This record gives sequence, C-alpha cells and structure tokens, in this order.
Amino acid sequence: MTDITVLQMPLFKRAYKKLKRNQQEATNQAVAAIIANPALGTPKKGDLSGVYVYKFDGVNQQFLLADEWDPITRILLALGVHENFYRDLKRGRMY
Repeated sequence: MTDITVLQMPLFKRAYKKLKRNQQEATNQAVAAIIANPALGTPKKGDLSGVYVYKFDGVNQQFLLADEWDPITRILLALGVHENFYRDLKRGRMY
C-alpha cells in the first residue's frame, strides 16, 4: 500500500488549534476515518465541487470537516460547526 500524504490548509489549522483537547481527539478520529475511506463525506456541487464534507460528533456538538482527495493525498480544508461553515470554506478555498 502506498503512503497517504495529509495536508492541512490554514483554515483547518486555525480551527483545530482553538478546539478543546477532547474535541481534538474526536477530530483526530474523524481524520483517521477520512484517510482510510475518503468517500465517507458528502460530495458538494457548484462552487465547492470536488470537496467532500464529513459530519461527526465533536463531543456533544456536530462538526463538519471539509476535504479534497486523490488516491495518494488528503487535503484537510476546513473544520467547524455548521454556522457560517460553507461561507468561510468558499472564502478560504481561494488558495
């Protein structure tokens, strides 16, 4: 099996740093699930085509994790709760 490269975009890194320890652990589990099976998320259309959004429980709160992927790379784009998530994702995607 080939090695999977995981890249973190600044929007993801900033959100991750602000989480509490138990929320970071829940996020780590979600990232591991995405690395193992990147098609877990819901594919988006329109402006966000090519982006998958995976919803998971981040300790009594639902979090969304946006990523893009190909067979050897997983790009973690954004992390957050639903409020303003897609707006911020569209702004942050202009990399």
